This record gives sequence, structure tokens and C-alpha cells, in this order.
Amino acid sequence: MPLRFRNIDATPDDPVEAWGFEGMLAAIDRGYAADWRKLIEAVADDPALRAIYNDAREVAESEATVALLDAALASRTRSSEEEARERLRAAFRATRLTQAQLAARLATSRPRVTSYLSGAVTPSMDVLVAVEGIARERTTPSLVAHLELV
Repeated sequence: MPLRFRNIDATPDDPVEAWGFEGMLAAIDRGYAADWRKLIEAVADDPALRAIYNDAREVAESEATVALLDAALASRTRSSEEEARERLRAAFRATRLTQAQLAARLATSRPRVTSYLSGAVTPSMDVLVAVEGIARERTTPSLVAHLELV
């Protein structure tokens, strides 16, 4: 069943700017992925809409949906450097290596890896791709072993 607004003149098909507080609250609590995407796209670039969204999220019933929308909004508004740093950190965690072990695999020093992960130094794209590759090769065998047991 598609999202419907009650007690307001706007409809979910209208631009988010027309939704107001009540429409945003309804979208958060009773909306679906398409409604949430529309909401996030609108509030990401408009400080006035963001303020209304922040008010609506404070009284929304679904804490899980608010967390999901907040993460999507944060992802949408991240800079490319922040995005690369988060990808590097996620890949590092997925390797299940220590910083020293990863440094050895990358033929660099542990302090250099630390500077990449902290954001003090922005690594080249080659480093990001290499760490993501190490993460894939270290996760794939365990998945294959698990599937062989099933």
C-alpha cells in the first residue's frame, strides 16, 4: 500500500518542499524506500528542509528508520575524502589483519597505515584498491569453506 498523507493538502507525489513537517513525519514512520530516497535527496541539499526533517525525526516513532535515514543522509553529504577514508577503514576491518600485518602486505610502514586510517594522510587510489582486494581475498575463502559445509 503506497504512502498516504492525512490531514494535509500535499501528496507523496508532490515535491518534498510541499510536505512540511507532517508529510515528512508520515514518510519517516509509514513510508517505503522510494519515499525515503525522495526525502533524503531533498533534505541533503536544502538547509531549510533539513531543519524540518530534524524536527520530524525527533518525534518519529521508528528509531530504526530514523537511524537508517540518518545514515543515508550522512552518506549523501560526505565528501569524497570522507567516503574514501570510510571505505579504507571498512576494508581494513574486513581484512582482520593488524595494522602491522596490513602494512607488510602493502610494503609500507605501520605508522603510514595508521595515518591513512586516521585521515591524517589521504592515500592514493592504489592503496584503497589494494586494501579492498586483500579484504576480498581474506573473506572469500572463509565463505567458500562455509558453503562447502552446507
